[in-house]
Amino acid sequence: MRLTDTHCHLNLDQFDKDREEVILRGFDVGVERFLIPGIDIETSRSALELADKYPQIFVAVGVQPNSGMGWTNRTLKEVEEMASHPKVVAIGEIGLDYYWDKTPKEKQAKIFFQQLELAMEMDLPVVIHNREATEDTLAMLKRWFAKLTESESDLVSRPGVLHSFSGNVEDAKQANEINFFLSISGPVTYKNAKILREVVARCDIEKLLIETDSPYLTPQRFRGQRNEPSYVSFIANKISEIRELSIEEVANKTAENAEKLFNWN
Repeated sequence: MRLTDTHCHLNLDQFDKDREEVILRGFDVGVERFLIPGIDIETSRSALELADKYPQIFVAVGVQPNSGMGWTNRTLKEVEEMASHPKVVAIGEIGLDYYWDKTPKEKQAKIFFQQLELAMEMDLPVVIHNREATEDTLAMLKRWFAKLTESESDLVSRPGVLHSFSGNVEDAKQANEINFFLSISGPVTYKNAKILREVVARCDIEKLLIETDSPYLTPQRFRGQRNEPSYVSFIANKISEIRELSIEEVANKTAENAEKLFNWN
């Protein structure tokens, strides 16, 4: 069984005391690759440090909307410089967040746009953070996808992923129509996740990924505790129940989809 955790923050201080053991537990359940996305410049750099130590770890570099107040004229250049590292497979996590609203919406949109443009220039897919901003997020991604199509970019077939997807079936349909992947995380295991489970049942399985977003969004079985990549198996298991497939089929298909998106072979 091949598992891939397409979004985990193993570089955060919650893992400082046992990071090696956490990674090994991931290996034990079949996790073959881990993607660590940056939240800001500092975490993008620390993710690269981990990737240099482990061949199974890959990185997305970027500035998340909640870190937007630290954005300066130099920041985009720093992201670009890091993106040339051979272990960088995406720009992210980037996007919009109207829940925490730590950065003014206008500034969020500017930072998001600039990083989308950088991804296009560098031929790298994007990892999208979206919280309570689905309409605006999809609108910006549709405009960006139109530019990719017009320029005949190789990214047309693999523009990016909506990480820890939390929208409804119609949102999922719109995302799939512009070839975006949907990544499913721990909330799919929660008792009140009816809408998310409906998304999993009806979305294009060729565009489905799994992730933990650890140390956050721990699956129901360990809810209240720190999340970690080995728990991605519980997400795969829940999807197998919903789709009436074996867990091996779900694990292998989502791993295959991740390879297509991030081109890390």
